[in-house]
Amino acid sequence: MVLEILKSKLLRATTTEVCVDYEGSLAIDSNLMKLVGLLPHEKILVGNINTGARFETYAIEAPAGSLTISIRGAAAHLGNVGDLLVIMSFAQMSEDEAKTWIPRTATLSDSNKKVIKTQNTL
Repeated sequence: MVLEILKSKLLRATTTEVCVDYEGSLAIDSNLMKLVGLLPHEKILVGNINTGARFETYAIEAPAGSLTISIRGAAAHLGNVGDLLVIMSFAQMSEDEAKTWIPRTATLSDSNKKVIKTQNTL
């Protein structure tokens, strides 16, 4: 059996930009991506804490240290600057692997300036 398990999560990431005129994706400060092990072009599920909207897209790197969380393309209609997001990626693994797996997560605050909690990060 193959299970789909949480791999990476950024919790309470603050949206810094929405841009409808873009092909689509979510731009994330590359430092934050590295913190939780997200790769460029990796498929992600995004939940908007403010509106309840959920959408799938892919992660692209924003400049390191920029604190950018930019909803782009059609998904930009699902959020506003200042909205809090949950950004998640998943991995497929066997049941045995899943039993010992610990996802890499970070909880953000202060408009992405502070990491207030991490799990299994380097």
